[in-house]
Amino acid sequence: MHLAQILLESGGPLLKWIEWISILIEILAISWIFIGIFSSTAQYFLRLMRKSHTSLVRYTEYRHSLARTLMLGLEILVAADVVRTVALEPTFESVGVLGLLVVIRIILGWSLVVEIEGHWPWQPAHGKSDQSD
Repeated sequence: MHLAQILLESGGPLLKWIEWISILIEILAISWIFIGIFSSTAQYFLRLMRKSHTSLVRYTEYRHSLARTLMLGLEILVAADVVRTVALEPTFESVGVLGLLVVIRIILGWSLVVEIEGHWPWQPAHGKSDQSD
């Protein structure tokens, strides 16, 4: 018996709670992204006014901070989609949409890793090798 069938048989209130939980997870993700963008931008302008670093360092730190914020926000959004799909809509169509979202998130995550670390996730970092001496 699927989780959705059990939940449907147990009544609507539990389904409503799960739906609300998935919405709260989405709100958390959106809030995280918004606060991260605001915080990163504020830090960028503070560094700009203090002239504590070169413009390239400030810009690079800003981009990396935004990328980390987006990566975590996307992961939280995927968690909300998983909760919704597994508990509320376990159809082939919704699982397919979830799979597509996960693939998109993986591609975005890889591109953000390249942005932050300067190499693909499966490549060793610059100056490091996989072989031990």
